[in-house]
Amino acid sequence: MAFDAGKFLKTPDLEGFDNLKKEELVLLAKHLKLDFKVSMRKQIIKNLVIDKLVDAEILGEEALELKVENIDAFKLKQLELEHELKLKELNKIKTKQNWK
Repeated sequence: MAFDAGKFLKTPDLEGFDNLKKEELVLLAKHLKLDFKVSMRKQIIKNLVIDKLVDAEILGEEALELKVENIDAFKLKQLELEHELKLKELNKIKTKQNWK
């Protein structure tokens, strides 16, 4: 079933909003006439939509808890990359041990 931004805005659901896919957030952002680019990360688009929906009192202020600030998103990505690097290093060590 295709996402209907207008229908969602008539009966907003915080849990449903939190589970929206990027494509659905893009449709919602377009419906709200927000200034954004489709190439933006999902969380950035989500933050823009949250701000608009809270300002318009469509969602309550508790929706602000769903926002992830850019610095937090950056730190998360950095941790993911560091974890990935450690896994690769461990795999190299295991491979070397198997050759012995």
